[in-house]
Amino acid sequence: MSAAEQEIGRLLAIMARLRDPENGCPWDRVQTHATIAPYAIEEAYEVMDAVNREDWSALPGELGDLLLQVVYQARIAEEENRFDFAAVARAIADKMVHRHPHVFGGAASAPGAWEAAKAAERAEKAEHGVLGGIAGGLPALLHAAKLGARAARAGFDWDDPEGVLEKIEEEIGEVRAELPEGDRDRLEDEIGDVLFTVATLARKLDLDPEACLRRANAKFTRRFNDMEAILAARGEALQEQELPVLESLWTEVKRRHRLADHT
Repeated sequence: MSAAEQEIGRLLAIMARLRDPENGCPWDRVQTHATIAPYAIEEAYEVMDAVNREDWSALPGELGDLLLQVVYQARIAEEENRFDFAAVARAIADKMVHRHPHVFGGAASAPGAWEAAKAAERAEKAEHGVLGGIAGGLPALLHAAKLGARAARAGFDWDDPEGVLEKIEEEIGEVRAELPEGDRDRLEDEIGDVLFTVATLARKLDLDPEACLRRANAKFTRRFNDMEAILAARGEALQEQELPVLESLWTEVKRRHRLADHT
C-alpha cells in the first residue's frame, strides 16, 4: 500500500470516528450535507489564495481542508446508504477516462472532443440546452463568466472587446436613468446588467473576472490600510477626518503605490 493510500484510509477512519454516534465529536455528529456544503466554497477559495500567493508551504494544508469536505460529504452519504467515498473517487476517475479517449482509449485527439463529451454527460443528466449543467451556486461573477463563455461557444457573442465596452456604456446609461426614481428593484436589475457585461469584457480579454476583482480588493485593502497607518502615525483616527482630507490622503497613497510599483 502506498503512502497516499495509507493516509486516505487514515483520514476516512478519522471522519468515521468523528461521526460516531456515541464516541464522536458533538459538533461533527450533527452536521448534514446542507450545513457542511458552504465550507467547501470557503476552502476552495483558500486553496486559490495560497496558489495566488505562491505559498507552497501552506498549499498542502489548504488542499487537505478541501479534501476533508469531500470526505465529510461522502461519510454522511454512506451513513444514509446513498454512496461512499469509493463511489466519489470512481465517478471522477471514470469521467476522466471517458473525456480522454485519446489518452486511455487509443483514439486520436479531435477538436471539440472535450466539449462534446461534456455535452453528452449533460444530456444523460437531463441538463439540456447550451447553458445546461452550469452550477447555480457559483459566485455570481464567475457564474456570469461561465454563462457568457457557454453562449459564445454557440455563436452568441460580440465580435471584439470594443463592442462590449459600448454595451457597458449603454448599461451604465440605463443605471443613470433609474437614479432619479430610486426604485431599488430597477436599480438592482440595471446594475446586474452592468456587472454581467463587465464579466463578459474580462472574458473577451482572456481574463478571469474573479481574479480581476480579487486583485482590486487586495489593492483597495493595501491602500486603505496605508491611509489608516499614516493617520495613526500622526496620532489621528480615520473616522475623525473630513471627506476632503481622506480624498487627498487617498490620492497621496495611490501616488506612492504607483511609484513603488515602477521601482
